[in-house]
Amino acid sequence: MIGAIVGDIVGSVYEWHNIKTKEFPLFRDDCFFTDDTVMTCAVAEAIMQGGTEDDFIDAMKKYGRMYPSAGYGRNFARWLRSDSREPYNSFGNGAAMRVSPCAWVMDCGFCARTGIWPSAGRNLAVRSAKVTHNHPEGIAGALAVTDAIFLCRYYFGGWCGDYEEPINEDPAECKRRIRNHIEREYGYNLSKTLDEIRPGYEFDETCQGSVPQAILAFLESRDFEDAIRNAISLGGDSDTIAAITGSIAEAAYGIPGWIQEKARSCLDAPLMDVVNRWNQFLAAAG
Repeated sequence: MIGAIVGDIVGSVYEWHNIKTKEFPLFRDDCFFTDDTVMTCAVAEAIMQGGTEDDFIDAMKKYGRMYPSAGYGRNFARWLRSDSREPYNSFGNGAAMRVSPCAWVMDCGFCARTGIWPSAGRNLAVRSAKVTHNHPEGIAGALAVTDAIFLCRYYFGGWCGDYEEPINEDPAECKRRIRNHIEREYGYNLSKTLDEIRPGYEFDETCQGSVPQAILAFLESRDFEDAIRNAISLGGDSDTIAAITGSIAEAAYGIPGWIQEKARSCLDAPLMDVVNRWNQFLAAAG
């Protein structure tokens, strides 16, 4: 999930000061984590606690209240402060930016052996979205990002070799299959290029208005850093788009050590504790 955190931190200074170029310092001295990082950590915490609906609600309210000024949307902030445990039919991109931990508990080996998608992570993704973002578009956005991350792990990791020749040495083919799946399953239009989208793209915090763009930023990238730069260059909801793009790019490329360390240095002790425990959790799960 560190890919989402990197994207959030890099994009934090551009959300209200958009840029339409890839030429910018990756980490500025005034970069900071926002609600995207806080809620990604909350989702990871919920999964480690068991992944029930109550676990997601409890973790989101716990970490949201620990960081009340992290930049939440109006309706989500109201939900955090309230005693309500009911969703509010949101289709905002909050469901998509926080979902990445769900994709990392999906078993690539199971898929390689059986040809069947593992359901656990996708079920967690739905659950993580529905506790607040129970509108069909909110759930679709979370699932699209989950699928993209899982497919990156599967194809770029060479897991498909049990049924066919591995394609991990052909990034273009990996991305073609991911693009086709997302278009077919979610109806997102991924046919335009970033150069075509960038000039007229404006702030849009809906899933349907930002998740396809974030996926495209990955699909047109050369490596992890290039993916983040693509996402920021679009403008709009920069930190969230970059968080989504970063979560996908991590699964395809990994993250250079210096970028990881820089992002970690921006986190405080409670969030760093979640990241460390999450890494131990994944390692123990195999």
